[in-house]
Amino acid sequence: MAIEKAGLRRRHILTVVLEDYCHVAPVSRAVPTDYWHRFESRLQRNTELTLDLLDEVGAKATFFVLGWIGEHHPEVVAEVVRRGHEVASKGFLHRSIHQMTPDQFREDIIRSRDALQNATGQEVRGYRVPRGGFGRHDLWALEILTEEGFAFDSSLRPLGFAFKGEPHRRFIHKHQSAAGGIWEVPLSTWKLGPLYLPISGGNYVRQLPDPFIRRAVKAWEDDVRSPLVFYFHVWELDPGQPRISVVSTVDRVRQYRNLQRMPERIRYYLDRYAFGSIADHLKLATPAAREMRPKPVPPTPEITIAAAPGTRLPISVIVPCYNEEATLGYTANTLRAFADAVRDQFEISYVFVDDGSQDATWQRLNDLFGARPDCVLVRHPQNRGVAAATLTGITNSRSEVVCAIDCDGTYDPLQLREMVPMLTPDVDLVTASPYHPKGRVLNLSAWRLVLSKGLSVLYRMLHRHKLYTYTSCFRVYRRSAVKDIQLRNERFVGIMEILSRLDARGGSIVECPAVMEVRLLGRSKMKVLKTIWGHLVFMGQMIGGRTAAVPPTALRVREEKLRDTAGHA
Repeated sequence: MAIEKAGLRRRHILTVVLEDYCHVAPVSRAVPTDYWHRFESRLQRNTELTLDLLDEVGAKATFFVLGWIGEHHPEVVAEVVRRGHEVASKGFLHRSIHQMTPDQFREDIIRSRDALQNATGQEVRGYRVPRGGFGRHDLWALEILTEEGFAFDSSLRPLGFAFKGEPHRRFIHKHQSAAGGIWEVPLSTWKLGPLYLPISGGNYVRQLPDPFIRRAVKAWEDDVRSPLVFYFHVWELDPGQPRISVVSTVDRVRQYRNLQRMPERIRYYLDRYAFGSIADHLKLATPAAREMRPKPVPPTPEITIAAAPGTRLPISVIVPCYNEEATLGYTANTLRAFADAVRDQFEISYVFVDDGSQDATWQRLNDLFGARPDCVLVRHPQNRGVAAATLTGITNSRSEVVCAIDCDGTYDPLQLREMVPMLTPDVDLVTASPYHPKGRVLNLSAWRLVLSKGLSVLYRMLHRHKLYTYTSCFRVYRRSAVKDIQLRNERFVGIMEILSRLDARGGSIVECPAVMEVRLLGRSKMKVLKTIWGHLVFMGQMIGGRTAAVPPTALRVREEKLRDTAGHA
């Protein structure tokens, strides 16, 4: 097919957006940019898949790349150039033009350009806005791009009634401003009466009827002299990408609908039409080699914790896992970032407890952590529950200070920097408190929030410690204070039972304001109604005296043990 196309009368323009599945607009409300490093990247895989496809069909393309990728994955960007394609900027982060002032926009395009030129060693001459497009009132950005030496922009999207009265905006044209001229390469649209309809690829190819797009592209080939400007994202060739669960229904459709059909649809157009890069069409000279600028080193944040000067505090981090095969890559990246941030303060060991998973969680744990001397892997032969897994982790931990975290990233483990110092010698348990007036809850439905806070109100009536949050799994334990606790309920209610039994023993419990958010990958294992019923049953047991405090003699023995072990923390 590539040999056939070499003799065609015309050549269209192909642009490819190089970004990962967690970077894009539909998930941005749930995934802030400082979480990007946590997700298991599929960028190299999808980029190589795209490059192999383009090699196979004999097409060249302009790759619009985020500057963040240039900084964090320079080898992927360099491979694009090595395969003979053009690299252009898509800004540094995934932001709309309306999220930036002119000064911020200038700073963003310079930072992105420097990152990409450092990755490729070549001059970057093109730009496309990361989110949305330029409208009539955004053309000031073209003047800034011209001032900064860009040769072309591809941010105009004349959809609907946009640019009515300026039909030339639909096609490649040179935009003039006080700064000079810059080529504008808008994504292609189809004119239907007074409307401009999108046909240029990407989300439109996935969402709109396939016969409509094919007919419109064929009509462009036959009737329009200007080249078609087509695009797709590398992640659109990856139907197996992880699903981010907290996005809205509309955004879920935008992100995931028809992904399984996208490779076939993209191949259809690449097989039937000839494509080249923007630079090829504009006949721009070969990009000049650029001197690489040193990457700025961000300042190291100051962290204060309760450790002797010049020493690191030993802590164990326990991670209960149940059917978390798809999440463990995210977990590993999150823990790596945490360890890097606190390497001078904490000496960390890990205990991963596979609570009888039915998927490949155990194999995945061994692949990621099995060879590490700082990790212990434990497996329950059958599913017992998160509370049982937590106690198993505590039993197998190596230090007196034990931090229990959620495998799904509900809490950022960096919050342990505040929680661990609160485990003073007279404290047995520090619990994260998103319902505290200084805490926050993100992305949780209103009815779930009402139920959870209602439980906390009821539990306040039944405990010595008057807390705002009782049911959080994110805690710092004194190992000697809880390792011998026996539970009636080993599932989610058991997390509450651990706290309740410690409260009844006379233990000391404090809470730390924290930020909690709904898990981003996969689904929660908690059955809400069943868990609520379990809490109500447990409250009934407390009222009936079945969780009464231990006798005073046992309490005195426990206090003596605490005095003996206080020096460990």
